[in-house]
Amino acid sequence: MLTKVLTLLCVMSASAFPTPRVPRRATTSLNAVQFSKYHGLGNDFILIDNRDRDDPSLTPEQAEKLCNRNFGIGGDGVIFALKPPSSEYDFTMRIYNSDGSEPEMCGNGIRCFAQFLKDLGEEQKSYNIHTLAGKIVPVMNEDSITVDMGEPILAAAKVPTTLEPNFEGDSVVEQTYECNGKEWKISCVSMGNPHAVIFVEDLEKDIDFANDGPALEKASVFPAKTNVEFVQVKAPDHLVMKVWERGAGPTLACGTGACALTVAAIRAGKIPRGESCRVTLPGGDLFIEWRESDNHVYMTGPATFAFEGSAKV
Repeated sequence: MLTKVLTLLCVMSASAFPTPRVPRRATTSLNAVQFSKYHGLGNDFILIDNRDRDDPSLTPEQAEKLCNRNFGIGGDGVIFALKPPSSEYDFTMRIYNSDGSEPEMCGNGIRCFAQFLKDLGEEQKSYNIHTLAGKIVPVMNEDSITVDMGEPILAAAKVPTTLEPNFEGDSVVEQTYECNGKEWKISCVSMGNPHAVIFVEDLEKDIDFANDGPALEKASVFPAKTNVEFVQVKAPDHLVMKVWERGAGPTLACGTGACALTVAAIRAGKIPRGESCRVTLPGGDLFIEWRESDNHVYMTGPATFAFEGSAKV
């Protein structure tokens, strides 16, 4: 434990006197792993360099321990940079949530992943990343990262949800559902992972976040559980959200959630399509555009390096 604390103190102290970073490949011994810590608007991740491997070097149980904010490094998840499955891709990204579960994708995580690759010495302007949600393409800008998140999945059965479809394409838009003793109007969107989007008049008064969030996440109408976004419309180009993430609970930001709620707001007629929408999350702003030209959703936002070190596993 003392070794880990000293390692982190040395790394964090060194940040006060910046020197060029020397990328290093993570090595996992019997009891230690090298890591880098990044965050996207406060949604924080432990990044592991496994580019020489097909599968993660840690188990879900080990990842859960590392994410513990009292006894580990602390994080919303552990992300692994792995070999690509074919020449169609540059790398594979896998994620273990802080509870040890494995999501299909993570919007803030993919930006942190791209920045991690750049810091490791990879020099592409963009990357074709293999994820459990399919191919995701982040593009490196000068001071931000834009990610082609692909087309939203709208058919209820594919989200998945068993809520009764009530909109074109067998989809769910503001469908009434009772949960936790309240009646909600839920819109369902998948960005490779499921999202339940709920529009409210006041984010502070209309929800009991700590109780409504987990109740909706595990509701029976979501067979794979779901991420839950509560959204307030501030202007035609500005949405404010709180997110309860599946497998992680309350987080400061959720990239796929920001994409899903923008799509849901457009479909429910709350904001127009064709313009970039500012989505304010507890950790800051993301900019989301659902383009009509290719039906893809594009997300732009930052990814920030915090520190690196080694930790006992």
